[in-house]
Amino acid sequence: MTILNDFKAKAQWLYGGCTAPLVIRAILSDASLCMLTYRSMAFFNRHVLTRPVAAVLLKANAILCGAVIGRGASFGNKFVILHSVGIVVNSKVAGGENIVLESGVVIGEEKRGCPVLGNNIYIGSGAKIFGAITIGNNVTIGANAVVNKSLPDNAVAVGVPAEIIRYKLPSE
Repeated sequence: MTILNDFKAKAQWLYGGCTAPLVIRAILSDASLCMLTYRSMAFFNRHVLTRPVAAVLLKANAILCGAVIGRGASFGNKFVILHSVGIVVNSKVAGGENIVLESGVVIGEEKRGCPVLGNNIYIGSGAKIFGAITIGNNVTIGANAVVNKSLPDNAVAVGVPAEIIRYKLPSE
């Protein structure tokens, strides 16, 4: 079950393990309602007859959690939101597995298209990612960075506009 994998990943990120008590603690932490609402919305959006339910869940996420994650946005397993307030994700965004978002992250469309995110990505608070770009695997994007150009695998990017400051070692 995808949402269970999300909460296990959140427990691992927050508490360094994914035992049952730590997963329960992660479920009770900030932004878990946002994660659950997003996964429910994505489920209901897959079927034409239940798309109105998805639309209601989109609005509920905005009102209750302060996050707007488009109905068509897709993320793989282990999608973690640490703080939901201010998150905006366009409906056309596609992301891989093990993606962690902090508060205030915007992942949006530009005239040319939307970003495609790889696996194992951390996006710091307030970061903005937009345009028809690709974010590689094992990438860290620092707080308040503005990413408008593709980033290769293992990059650590910060700044406005974002620049690669180093590459991660395979062990990181």
